[in-house]
Amino acid sequence: MYTLMAFFKTLLSCTFPLFWLTLVPAFSQTLMPAKTFDVKEAKQAVAVDALHFYVINNSTITKHSKTDGKLVATWDGTKEGIVHLNSGVVIKGRLYCANSNYPEIPMTSSVEIFDVKTLTHVDTHSFGIAQHGSLTWLDQKDGHWFIGFAHYAGKEASEGRDVRWTSLVKCDLEWRQVEAWVFPKNLVDLFTPKSNSGGAWGADGLLYCTGHDRAEVYVLKLPKSGYTLQHITTLPAPIEGQGIAIDRSVAGKTSLYGIQRSKHTVTVSEIR
Repeated sequence: MYTLMAFFKTLLSCTFPLFWLTLVPAFSQTLMPAKTFDVKEAKQAVAVDALHFYVINNSTITKHSKTDGKLVATWDGTKEGIVHLNSGVVIKGRLYCANSNYPEIPMTSSVEIFDVKTLTHVDTHSFGIAQHGSLTWLDQKDGHWFIGFAHYAGKEASEGRDVRWTSLVKCDLEWRQVEAWVFPKNLVDLFTPKSNSGGAWGADGLLYCTGHDRAEVYVLKLPKSGYTLQHITTLPAPIEGQGIAIDRSVAGKTSLYGIQRSKHTVTVSEIR
């Protein structure tokens, strides 16, 4: 009996670490390309809802059918002084667009709000000279706004700050700050000399972010403690950075919309 027990103790001590690792779920996720739409205005970002996607390009927004990419409506904010819409998100029939004066200094930002049915401008919220930097994207989760504020390197740096000052800010629905986090150093290095350009919450509770031009999406989550976002993995993606959107309107499927500005295309990839 003693020999048999000793054998099992030895076996357990040798195999337990490997056995345990097989029980720990590994994070495995990919982006599977599904569709591509040719849209000449695709230079900054894309937003999406159940029936349409919205291409955002500095001073203009174009509304397109999700089935064939056909142009449905256009909004032009040039005469209203809109010069740099960065990205957008559709929430309950409203398109919320991040707006800034990039690359001017001091950095100023606002949220411009549109009725998606008519693509008319219906409201605005100004941050003025925002303490956190230049507004690049926003999304909602659990009854709060999550807002990406960018800082840049080189001649686009503001007040001696560089890309390390880029942050994610959590606000209540009245735009009052609740919390804030910074990005990990490895992502800051990838963003540099530009910054975090896009972001959206997935149905899995994870945050999907992009830089300015890399063909990849960074998957993050909020930390259990501290002030630095946790980088889980990097997903190769058929995009060139910029603003992204996540479509959860189809049951059992989650798709990521992005753009390739060099090709003027909107890409759709399924998150698996």
